[in-house]
Amino acid sequence: MKHARAPGITVAVVVFALDQLVKWVVAGPLHLKTLGQIEFFPIFNLTWVENYGVSLGLLTAGSATGRWLLTGLTALIATVVAIWLWREKNRHDVTGLGLVLGGALGNILDRVRFGYVVDFADLHFGAFRPFLVFNIADAAITIGVLILLFRALLARDKPKADIDA
Repeated sequence: MKHARAPGITVAVVVFALDQLVKWVVAGPLHLKTLGQIEFFPIFNLTWVENYGVSLGLLTAGSATGRWLLTGLTALIATVVAIWLWREKNRHDVTGLGLVLGGALGNILDRVRFGYVVDFADLHFGAFRPFLVFNIADAAITIGVLILLFRALLARDKPKADIDA
């Protein structure tokens, strides 16, 4: 499989571009930062959140040094994912890695530009919120990791039996 990585790179570029485009729309034309919240559907709002940490509010960067350390850590992780993607031959894993890489790059760019990640997607059912406010990059990372976990735990290719008759 000569070009196994091409679909993963394409997925990463599309996720990165879509993430940045949607963040530009919510920050720019929709003025979500100023408005704070827009009810989009009864179960979905656009809500402005400046995320200074990583998932679930962990590793919050409370200073400029913390910001750059967190940016460096996420860049290191993205580099490992890119190397893995480059070497991977399974198309499902390549797709999952592309989702993770594109999402990571989108959030890294936010940290570099703003010092925080722009989150805006607020899914809720009345007062019940199954997720924290998130963005396209976060969703892509989550889906990519789930694909990789599923493949690693349940769907790995079985080794072929030796033919020594």
